[in-house]
Amino acid sequence: MPRVKRGYKTRRRHKRVLKASKGYFGRKSKVFRVANQQVMKSGVYAYRDRRQKKRDFRKLWITRINA
Repeated sequence: MPRVKRGYKTRRRHKRVLKASKGYFGRKSKVFRVANQQVMKSGVYAYRDRRQKKRDFRKLWITRINA
């Protein structure tokens, strides 16, 4: 059985992460290891803030209605 080094899969994963990190500052958009951390952190922020946005708008609407 031939040896498999997973080059194709690795390259594909790296491309996906670097594409997602486009527009980030400095090494966060260039170096895979740093970009990968930032993409994961960005996902956490996005998840959190989608829920936060609902709370913020609810607060704003209540403030406007009661004004």
